[in-house]
Amino acid sequence: MMHLLLPKAVETFFEINNGGDTSRVVDCFWTDATVIDENQTHQGVKAIEAWQRDAKQAFTYRVEPLESSNEEGQLVVKTRVVGNFPGSPAELGHVFLLQDGRIRSLEIK
Repeated sequence: MMHLLLPKAVETFFEINNGGDTSRVVDCFWTDATVIDENQTHQGVKAIEAWQRDAKQAFTYRVEPLESSNEEGQLVVKTRVVGNFPGSPAELGHVFLLQDGRIRSLEIK
C-alpha cells in the first residue's frame, strides 16, 4: 500500500474509516464541521460520528488514499474504496478544507 504524507487530521479520518474508533472524529473535525456525502449533509461532530457509525454498520469497506493535491486552498485526496457496497471498487475524491490542523469541511465526490 502506498503511503501518502497527509495532515494528521486527514490521517485520523482515514484510520476511522478503516475500522478505527468513530468517537475519534472529535480529534480531527471542528465541532461545527460539515461533511457532504451521497448528497447528504452531516453538520457537527455528533452527526459526523453517527454518519461514520451508520456506514460501518451498513457495509464493510476499506479506503486507500492514492494521491493528494492542493487545489484552491483545499486538500484533494483521490481514494480507492473497496467493500461490499454497490459499485465496489470505487474511486472517490475527498475534498478537505483544513483550518488550524482540523477538518472544517469534507466533500466526498
